[in-house]
Amino acid sequence: MFEIREEKQSDQAIIRQINEAAFEQKAEATIVDKLRASCNKYVSFVAIEHATVVGHILFTPVTIDATNSIGMGLAPMAVLPSRQKQGIGSLLVRAGLDHLQRYGCPFVIVLGHPEYYPRFGFELASRYKLNSQWEGVPNEAFMVVVFDREALPEAGGIIRYRGEFDEAM
Repeated sequence: MFEIREEKQSDQAIIRQINEAAFEQKAEATIVDKLRASCNKYVSFVAIEHATVVGHILFTPVTIDATNSIGMGLAPMAVLPSRQKQGIGSLLVRAGLDHLQRYGCPFVIVLGHPEYYPRFGFELASRYKLNSQWEGVPNEAFMVVVFDREALPEAGGIIRYRGEFDEAM
């Protein structure tokens, strides 16, 4: 059985290891560390099994150009390779989305696998005329789950992530 809880400071080293192992590189782990240091509005959850952290998810603010609309971006989400395909990622995504919806977040953006994220309510961001700030992002991989349609401008716009993500793109 897995427990999902908010990240504690004591989890940070293992979260780094999980991100490095899941992505087979250090870029995502470094972004997480930088976001923690520079962003005080992030939401971070871990999955625990037998008192061991086995997964992590992070949400940080995103904006829509030329508007006052602020939502959250899901990135990264990582599970230890030996624990993948056991529902841990799904538990993390659901816990994060439930938390954000409860606290009034109007929308969540993800740049991810188009076969995976729709099960959580994500749909093509282009349906709302929302586009990624980065060129070359495939339309089918840039998705949004909308909790408050009124918060999205009718004209759409460009979604801007925090600058820390530019290093990885």
